[in-house]
Amino acid sequence: MEATRRRRMEPDSRRGEILTVAVRLFGQRPYSEVSTTDVARAAGVARGLVNHYFGTKKDLYLEVVRLMLTVPAVALEQIRRDDPLESRVDTIVSWFLDVVSRHSTSWLAAVNAGGMAGDAEVDSVIAEAIDVAAVGVLDAVGLGESPSEALRGMARSYVGLAVFTGREWLQRGVLSREQVHVLLTTSLLAMVEQVFPQAR
Repeated sequence: MEATRRRRMEPDSRRGEILTVAVRLFGQRPYSEVSTTDVARAAGVARGLVNHYFGTKKDLYLEVVRLMLTVPAVALEQIRRDDPLESRVDTIVSWFLDVVSRHSTSWLAAVNAGGMAGDAEVDSVIAEAIDVAAVGVLDAVGLGESPSEALRGMARSYVGLAVFTGREWLQRGVLSREQVHVLLTTSLLAMVEQVFPQAR
């Protein structure tokens, strides 16, 4: 039983290692300058294994973008529904800042589309990730139950603010982490209290 479980986990582990390497490489270099051979070599696996798990180079890149931009369920699970609104907002903003600072080059490459801006599939993955993040924001502030299209649109606008503010911090260096934290928490609280009710 234990041996079977171990064998089952190995492919997931290898896939995760390949994806981690791809995140790093696509964060360091534009899409056109990274090959699946580069990824395989850096991960210490055969190129065929990269293709087996991810398909083409573009499929692998799309998975990297999705990973960098999607709010994982584990982040939302950390938020307790009975906590005060201010605490929940602080938690989700702090999580966002921790993630983007830890993976800054890869996150910036993802939001800037790594030289692939205008590609329909890349744009679709980015739009999907923004929508998932918007639903995550609404869930964190207690408004995730059957949100209206207007409310989702407002939440996507907030995610857009977070992305552009992250760029000002990590790419242009004109804002500090503390300034970004204040801007994003204050803005979200104001939206929850004054703007989101207009969408109901």
